[in-house]
Amino acid sequence: MLPQTQDRATPQAAVTGTLGAERFAPANRRRLSGPALRTFLTISDRWGLSEEQRRLVLGYPSRSTFHNWTRLARLQQPITLDVDTLTRLSAVLGIHQALGVLFDSDAEGVAWLRGPHDAPLFGGQPPLALVASGAQDSLVAVRRFLDAARGGLYMAPNALDMGFEGYADDDIVIG
Repeated sequence: MLPQTQDRATPQAAVTGTLGAERFAPANRRRLSGPALRTFLTISDRWGLSEEQRRLVLGYPSRSTFHNWTRLARLQQPITLDVDTLTRLSAVLGIHQALGVLFDSDAEGVAWLRGPHDAPLFGGQPPLALVASGAQDSLVAVRRFLDAARGGLYMAPNALDMGFEGYADDDIVIG
């Protein structure tokens, strides 16, 4: 019989919960925090978020905490964010990635974020209103909406789709 290892993929790790513990361990959060926060700051600049909106997206830390985080991140100094903040940052990164897939330019993605939307999730409000509402669930909901749109669900056609002409039987070649 082979000796039991502490490999991440072992069934024992899944049973004892060590996978979750490792994922949330301070060392892992410290490794992710600086790069995630720096990326968030760049995305926030592209989206034109105010300081207040940035703080709301991050879970509304105090101004001094927010400025300390940004200073440490920009100086590439060690910083360890909590799980809630990292989850929020992950949602923003996913939203940004989805906008990059769905739209031809950053400007189009930002216009979508800032424009009113008729989907029931948004109720005629801009998606950015949900993103900057301060609720983690709202961030995740926008990310899921965009992920579904990437999969072809519930998005208005874009410019490429508008000019699409269906295939005729003669266009299909078999063999």
